[in-house]
Amino acid sequence: MSETSPFVVDADWLQSRLGSPGLSIVDASWYLPAQKRNARDEYDAAHIPGAVFFDLDAVVDPDSDLPHMLPRPNVFAQYAGAMGISADDTIIVYDGPGFFSAPRVWWMFRVMGVYQVYVLDGGFDRWKAQGRPVTAEPTKSAANVFYPSFDASRVVSLADMRRIVESGAVQIGDARSPGRFAGAEPEPRPGMRAGHMPGAKNVPFSALSRDGEFLPLDELREVLEKAGIDPDKPVVTSCGSGVTAAVITLALESLGNTDTRLYDGSWTEWGGQADTPVVTGKD
Repeated sequence: MSETSPFVVDADWLQSRLGSPGLSIVDASWYLPAQKRNARDEYDAAHIPGAVFFDLDAVVDPDSDLPHMLPRPNVFAQYAGAMGISADDTIIVYDGPGFFSAPRVWWMFRVMGVYQVYVLDGGFDRWKAQGRPVTAEPTKSAANVFYPSFDASRVVSLADMRRIVESGAVQIGDARSPGRFAGAEPEPRPGMRAGHMPGAKNVPFSALSRDGEFLPLDELREVLEKAGIDPDKPVVTSCGSGVTAAVITLALESLGNTDTRLYDGSWTEWGGQADTPVVTGKD
């Protein structure tokens, strides 16, 4: 049997531990307008018992005009604590389809110093389809104190990204669709130029899972290498707004790569600048 990610748990594992002390379950569902799904409404209608809702549009840097920018550690701690989450908890994060937005929240907790954090394989869609327990009852959790231990070295700024692109010294993995990467499809946000950063390699986030399940380690390595990424060397990940970039980060860290960084502004920031270099085509 192929080895699987150490950062992913299956539904049997989670169901057998529902209600356990020190276990926090986080619904991190988030959708693009084209997906025609409302994450909050779906959570209110049904969620895993004990799960709290993590709003990716709200837990952000309040001083940034860019979407989904990582908040300062004290701001993140306020949100997490209000959800009843401690940095000492074992945290299970899930989204609807499995590996879309949940890895972003997994990454956020990781850079804030939590290492007992995992993603639910198959997501909530499969959990519900299998007839596992769900509830519409609001989760009542007492506020907690969350003590962050922020690792700023894991987050790449625009200035950092300019240097990385100019030097070509670090691999760049772009999680957007092939059409957006190549510049053949328009960006969903107005004012964005189409294309990708010079030197970037396209690793569509959807290529790293199958039917809601994260690929086994040997297949993750194969997908990355086929895209032109050496999984054992430093990689900066990027996407549209910093969400699905974390799917590549999850794959790399699953393979033991501890030298990964995420470009938080991603294409929304890079493609919105007037002077950043942009290329089109598959390579």
